[in-house]
Amino acid sequence: MMKKEPLDRPTRRDFLLKAGVALAAGPWIVPSSALGLDGHVAPSERIVIGSIGVGGQGSGLTRHAMSHADVQVVAVCDVDTPASQSMKSSIDERYGNQDCKIYSDFRELLARSDIDAVIVGTPDHWHAIPVIQAAKAGKDIYCEKPLSHDLREGRAMCDAVQRYGVIFQTGSMQRSSGNMKKACEIVRNGYLGRIHHVNVILPDGGHEAYVKGFPPVPDSLDYEFWVGPAPWAPYHPQRMKFTWRWWMDFGGGQLMDWIGHHGDIAHMGLGLDEKGPMEIHPVLWDLPARSNIYNAPSDYRFECVYETGMTMTVANKRKIGESYEDHGDTGTQWFGEDGQWVFVSRSKLLAQPADLLNVLFAGNDFRFRTQHDHMRDFLDCVKSRREPIAPVEAAHRSASIGHLGKIACILGRTLKWDVEKEEVIGDEMANRMLGKPYRGDWRLA
Repeated sequence: MMKKEPLDRPTRRDFLLKAGVALAAGPWIVPSSALGLDGHVAPSERIVIGSIGVGGQGSGLTRHAMSHADVQVVAVCDVDTPASQSMKSSIDERYGNQDCKIYSDFRELLARSDIDAVIVGTPDHWHAIPVIQAAKAGKDIYCEKPLSHDLREGRAMCDAVQRYGVIFQTGSMQRSSGNMKKACEIVRNGYLGRIHHVNVILPDGGHEAYVKGFPPVPDSLDYEFWVGPAPWAPYHPQRMKFTWRWWMDFGGGQLMDWIGHHGDIAHMGLGLDEKGPMEIHPVLWDLPARSNIYNAPSDYRFECVYETGMTMTVANKRKIGESYEDHGDTGTQWFGEDGQWVFVSRSKLLAQPADLLNVLFAGNDFRFRTQHDHMRDFLDCVKSRREPIAPVEAAHRSASIGHLGKIACILGRTLKWDVEKEEVIGDEMANRMLGKPYRGDWRLA
C-alpha cells in the first residue's frame, strides 16, 4: 500500500521525486527489486485502488487497471448489487482471494486509509461529488469524461484537485492515441500555418422511445441513491446502464458524451487546455419527436469564436455542413490559412496535402510523451506526481465547449463568454444555467 512505505527503504515514488537531487549529489544505486523491475512488485510499491461505479464503463476501467502488475483493487462501490457482485468476483479471481470489499456508499470507500486512488465510472451527474470528496480524502483520481454535468461543477472539481494536490486523469483516452498525438503535433507546431477554423464532428443523436408505464424499482437497486443530486425522474430500465445518457438530467446526449473526446482533441492540438471560446452562436437544437424517457437532442449544432478570431463548428455528423468534406467518420479537423487541413478520428488520420503526414519534426518541436496506454499514464503519474496527459483543467475547458453550446442553443441566443472569470457577459439567465441546485442534502463542498 503506497502510502505506508517502510522508512528504511527508498520507494519508486521517492526515487522519481528525488532523482534530481540525488544525481546532483552523486549516483544513487537502487536495487531493481526495489523498483519492481524483476517482474515482481513489492507490496509497498503497489497502487491500491477502489472503484466507484462499476456497472458500465467503470467495469472496463477497473479490469484495465488491475491488468497492471503494480495495481491492487481492493474495493468496489455501486448502488446496483449485481454490478458490484460481478465486479468483486472478477477482482477476487484475479488475485486469488476473497478480499475485495463491496460498498453501496462511496463515502465509506473513501474513508479507507489504505486506498491510494479511485476510479470514478459513474453516470455524468455523479462525477463531481465523489471526485471532490476523493480529493479531500487525498486520493488520486481517474474519472470518466465528460468531466462534469455542468460548468460550475467542473470549476469546483478543478479547484479541489489543485487545493488538495492530488493526481487527476480524465478518461479522455484519445489523448494517449498515437494518431491523435501526431495530428495535434502537426497542428501545434505550425505545419498548417495559422488555424482559421476547426470542425468538431460528433455522433448523430436521435433516441426516441415512448413507454406506456414505469415498472417498480428492482430490489437489487438503490434507485434513490442512483438519482442522487439530480432532479427526480421515475425509474425505467431503458433509462439505465448506457441509456441514462439520453436523459439530460443524468447525461448530456451525444454532445456531452463526445465533446470530451473530439472537442478535447481540438483544444489539445491548439494548445488551449486552459482556454475556451469567447462567443457561442446557436444554430440547431432539435429534440426527439416522440419520447417520454429521453430528451437529448437528435440534431445539434453551434459555432464558437476564439480570441484569435478562429472559429469552431460543433455539430452531429449529419449537420456539420455541406461546405466540408465528409470523411465518413466523427472526429476533429483543423483548417490552415492556405487550404491545408488535418483530420483525425479513431480509425483515420488524413491530411491535405497528404505529405503533411510524413513531416519530420524538428528537434525543438513540441512533442507529447509516447505512452499510449491511458491508464498506465495515470498510474505512472501517481508514482512520479507529474501531470497526466488528460489533466482536470483541460477536461474542464473541453467540457465547457459543450456546456456553453447547450445553453446557447436552449436559450436561442449568442453568449459572450469571459474566459478568465468564467461567466456569461450581460446575461443573468445564462449565468444561472451554468450550475444547478442539488436535490436533497447533496452539496459540492
